[in-house]
Parts: sequence; structure tokens; C-alpha cells
Amino acid sequence: MSSETLVQVITANLLREGHVVWLTPEGGWSRDLAGAQCFAGRPAAEAALARAAAQTDVVVGAYLASMRPTPAGPEPVHFREAFRRAGPSARARGVTQA
Repeated sequence: MSSETLVQVITANLLREGHVVWLTPEGGWSRDLAGAQCFAGRPAAEAALARAAAQTDVVVGAYLASMRPTPAGPEPVHFREAFRRAGPSARARGVTQA
């Protein structure tokens, strides 16, 4: 098992636009992972998640994601978060598959 220290961030999707966002230290939402608030302790992360998830008029699907802390900001541990950080993968409305 790795002794790597991980932190938690809170991520969700904007309700109206669907963009991936990250909870900031100010309690707002950023599309930039570098601006995400990092939580070292589980109790603080879970309390913040409860507050974030209650913002049902702003975001949907809020959850905790594990990250590696770096000087440049949090870096995803799992492929899913790395993929989500890259931006929307859905096709624009009106575009159909061939």
C-alpha cells in the first residue's frame, strides 16, 4: 500500500450548463481544478460536501475526489477526474452520430 498523502476536493457539474466545477475555498465554484479547496481531513471534507450538495439550484452530483497535492494545485489520482478536468466530452446539441 502506498504511503502517499492524498487530499480530497469537491467536484460537481453546473446545473444549467453541465460544466465540471470544483469547490473553491471561498465556497464558490471554479472550472479550474487549480482553484479547488483541498481537504486533508475526512470530517471537514464531508461537512463541506454536505453544504455543496445542498446547492441544488447551482450544481448536481457533488462528490469527493482524491487528489495528490502539488505546488501547482491538486492533481487527479484517478482517470475519471483527469478526464473530467479536460472539459466536456458530450457533443453539442443538435449534432448526431453518423
